[in-house]
Amino acid sequence: FSRSLLAIEDFNAWLGELPHRTKICVPGNHEFFLESDPVRRSLLSNATVLIHETLEVNGLKIWGSPTTPLYGGAFGMASTNDRKRLYAEIPEDTDVLITHGPAFGILDAAPGSAFHSGCRELFDAVLRIQPRLHVVGHVHGGYGIFQTDTTTLVNAALLGVHGDIDKTPVVVRMSRA
Repeated sequence: FSRSLLAIEDFNAWLGELPHRTKICVPGNHEFFLESDPVRRSLLSNATVLIHETLEVNGLKIWGSPTTPLYGGAFGMASTNDRKRLYAEIPEDTDVLITHGPAFGILDAAPGSAFHSGCRELFDAVLRIQPRLHVVGHVHGGYGIFQTDTTTLVNAALLGVHGDIDKTPVVVRMSRA
């Protein structure tokens, strides 16, 4: 996304060209236009925008949030206690969790880096809920898939560490709940 109305309109038009019946968008740390005025979700008429809420699709319960611990970005929530409260609201029966930022220690570092930028409170929520799928972006160098006994975790960030699209989309097939 962008703050440019033209870029938003182009993105929405592209979403409309996709063959999928359901498209879900979770904003990120650059989407100030949605943070400052949630009514602007209507600009993305070809998708459902999730901001701390659930959508049920084909029997799957999907919860999405744009929040990251990042201070100064859109949807940034620097307070540990605020993040704990937010993630406590995720329904226990969530099948798919979509968050802009990753959980701490899981697909949250650039290759070769020891710095983890994920959220510890989100990590605790993922352990509690054990969704079938957790999809994130934000950390461009963390692209990939990690599998636990209960959850497939995907960092689907397509941008490389230098800001160029250098990854391919991740496709995950799921059966109904």
